[in-house]
Formats: sequence, C-alpha cells, structure tokens
Amino acid sequence: MRKSLLFPAVLALLVYTGCADKSGSAEGGVVSIKVEVFDRGTDGGKTSPANNEWTKWIHDKVLKDENIDVTFVPVPRWTEEADIVSRMAAQDAPDLCYTYSMDNVRNWGKLGGVYDLTPYVDTLLKDMQEIMGEDPAIPGQNLIWHSRDADTGALYGISNKYIYTSSHNTFIRQDWLDALDLPLPRTTEEFYRTMAAFKENAGKLLGGQAVRMTPFLITADIRWQVYNILLSFMPPDISAKDRWINTIAERQLLIPGVKDAYRWLNKLYNEGLIDPDFPLYNDDTEPGNKMKSGVVGAFQHNWDQPYRQNTQIQTELQKNIPGAKFVPVDCFTNLAGMTPKRGTPQAGGLIFFVPKAAGEKKLEAALRYANWLCRYENYHFLQFGHEGINHKVVDGVEIPIPASGPWIQNSGVNVDYTMSINGYVVDDENFGLVLSSSYPGIPAEDITAAYKMSSFNTVPDAFRPITIDSIAEVRQEIVAKEKELSVNVIRVKTADFDRLWDDGIKDWLASGAQRVLDEQRVKYR
Repeated sequence: MRKSLLFPAVLALLVYTGCADKSGSAEGGVVSIKVEVFDRGTDGGKTSPANNEWTKWIHDKVLKDENIDVTFVPVPRWTEEADIVSRMAAQDAPDLCYTYSMDNVRNWGKLGGVYDLTPYVDTLLKDMQEIMGEDPAIPGQNLIWHSRDADTGALYGISNKYIYTSSHNTFIRQDWLDALDLPLPRTTEEFYRTMAAFKENAGKLLGGQAVRMTPFLITADIRWQVYNILLSFMPPDISAKDRWINTIAERQLLIPGVKDAYRWLNKLYNEGLIDPDFPLYNDDTEPGNKMKSGVVGAFQHNWDQPYRQNTQIQTELQKNIPGAKFVPVDCFTNLAGMTPKRGTPQAGGLIFFVPKAAGEKKLEAALRYANWLCRYENYHFLQFGHEGINHKVVDGVEIPIPASGPWIQNSGVNVDYTMSINGYVVDDENFGLVLSSSYPGIPAEDITAAYKMSSFNTVPDAFRPITIDSIAEVRQEIVAKEKELSVNVIRVKTADFDRLWDDGIKDWLASGAQRVLDEQRVKYR
C-alpha cells in the first residue's frame, strides 16, 4: 500500500519539535514572526498576498502597538493542506498557520508538533474571546473553545468565527429558462429534465457555440461541488451519530444514499449533461471562464459564487452576453420532499495554530498578534478600509464599495488577514444592508435572495471535538482515493457503475478508511 504523505510529516515532527527555537528573535523588545496567508493568484487585479497596502498597514500598526514585526508567508489556497503538511515536515512552517484540516492539527498536537493553547486563552486572547462570544452549540461556553479536544481538553487550534449561516447554492441560467419557456425547477427530476432541455436546444441557446454547451458544470472536487446533491440523497431521518461515524475525513462515501447520488451524476454524465473535461478542473479558474463565456447552464458552489468581486462571474457574463443571468434555485429534494443544504455552524472550517518550533517567545507574539486582530479598530479597518476607496457612508452606515489598485481586497472581507473572523461584524439591523451592498454591480435583491435561499433547510456538517488518531497516517491516502473514486464513478459506463463503486469502496476501506471508521465507532459519544 502506498504510504500516506502525512506519515513522513508526522515522523519528522518528532524530530522537528526537539530542535525548536526557544529564543525567538527578539531584539530591542521587538519579536519577529512569520504568518501564513493564502495566495489566491493575481487575476482580476489582485495584489501580492504577502506585500501590499494591507500587509504594510498591518506590519506598521502591530509593530507600533505590540512590538511585533510581522512577515507574511504565502501558501497556495487550493493546495493549502498538502503545503502545510510539507512545511511542517520540512521544519519550514510559519509561526502562525491556518488550515482547513482539524484532523491534522489535533494529531500534530498529540505528537508534540503544535502548542496546546489552553494556558494562553485567558491571558493573551481576551479580545478574541469577546469577539467570539458564546458558542451556539454549547450554551455557556465561549466559541473560542469550540475545537477543544474532548478526550484531553487540549486546544491545539482555534476555529474562526463564521458570521454567515449559509454555505452552498445551486445557480441556473434564468435567460435560458426564459428562452425555452421553462420554469425554475422545483425537484431533482425537474432539474434533470431542464438540463436535458438545455442540451437538446443548444443550437437555439448558443448558436455557433452549441458544441461548447455545458448544461451542468462540476469540477474534480466532487465532494464540495455537489454537496447539496449528496445531502438530498441521504435519508432525511439519518441520526447525527450515523452521519458522524460514517463521515471519514470529511468524506461521506459510506453514508446511506450517497451511492445513489453518484449514480444520478453518472446518468447525467453519460447523457452528455456534464462537461467531459471536469476531471481536469482542479480549481475554479477554467470553470469560471466557461461560466463567463456563457456556455454553462447550471452549477453548485458557494452561496454567492457568481456575485463575488474576486470571481466576477455574473458581471463578466453580462458583458459578454447582455441579458444573461445566473439565479439561485432550490430544487434538490430528499425523500421527505425537503431541500437540504449544507449549513455552516458559527465556528467555521478555518483553524489557526502555532507550531512548536516557533518557540515560547514567538508563540506569545503569535497569539498577541491573533488577539490584536480581534480589536475593533483593527479588524474593522481590514474589513471596511478607507472611506471613498473601500466604503462609503450612507445614513451613518459604512457601505462597502469595490476597490481597484493597491487597496483591492484579495479575499472577501479580507478574511485572509482577519483570520479569526469570516464575515462583516456589524449590527444585526445593518447586516443585510452591508451584505447586499458588498457585491459591486449586483442588485441588492439578488444577494438577499441568494443568502435567504442558502440558509433555508440547512444541515450543519457532522462535528464532534474528538481526535481520531488513525487519521494521522491515512488521511492523505484516503482523501486522494476518495477523489479518484468520485471522478471515476461519474464517468464510467452505466453498466459498470456498481462494480466500480463496490470495488472502489473496498479499496478505500482497505487503504485506511476502515481504521478510521472503527475508531469513530468506539469514540462516538
């Protein structure tokens, strides 16, 4: 069996932590730290993530306020997990990191590779506790403790606060529906028939570009791209216990109904309703270009994907094809007739942590910096920026406006820099106004409708703050095999679907997923 990429990283940590820098780099009271930041590329006018006006502002102000000298280390957004694994193994991780894999963070912690932050919460993270507030899932507990290990009580990483309650939407071309005199689909079957109608009428809808028609667009990241579809095929009454036990490294292949969801996608593929090149799309670049060019009929993604300033999908689509428009549609029904959608709990998926190799002085500085970001004057400026450049004031309310040039925000609400906060922190009465105004060129009612739809019938991810030890050795292996299986079962001939699925699941379990499953059965509580 091919060894997991994570396993060498785990072994390296045992050596790595033994030679940690305990001195920091303090000179004259100043401590220098390196902080991770996502690199999302520079398309659409984005700037260097590690050297721009925002990073200069952060550097100068935190140096003045806290005697901390911050240097940013860019990490590619779409390969962040593999990159951090490699950096931890190579003893080259920044002093303050973030990732979407809590499994990795917890296992690094248990191996001595990252700090337990418990002793520092009440002394160094007071401002963070205030902005986090109460955990809606655990009354009386601050949200800062959301990812605390239930077995040991250790806090190896802190999840950011996700302001929104929404996650995924499905979008469809309203102008294509109008051209064919079709209503918005209301069920899974109606969605299928609509995609078939798009394909059958490609000549009418696209003229000379009919051959480029993509009724339903997905990428190689199947798990994320069709999340709501997978949910709709699961039993409506499945228990939280069964969901959690059968969710392996955030992969849901073992949950009842998921096989049928893939069978349905296989049907669409074999009928020419899914782009045959989808396995080549490992990020959003080419799919976004196809959407903008006007050849895509529908897709599923973030609740606001076509409206975002950094994607410009709707804006560019309408430049290329006047009158074209993606609108959200709520149509993937389960056996109860409901339309379940992924809901995001208030603690988001991004987790920040401090590698042990940072040393005590850099640990303290890293946490002081993270806490500094949670003070109003700092996170508010990072979110709203300069008046007249990043926002305007209307009736006393700061309304975001698009910026170009040096003060452009590379990520929405500058989340790559605010780190602990994802979403505008404003009064409830102004939230809708601020949110709907933060998408330049998009009517406010479109944003409101998309947010409302994505927040209806939501199902939060299965979550328990329990460390699964076996994940350390097998995560990379089973994640890679899940992706390979998901892609292959969609594009296989219909007659071979069951054989490929069953053989693939057996191989997946044998590659390590069975170990995780067995451990989760024992540890669930």
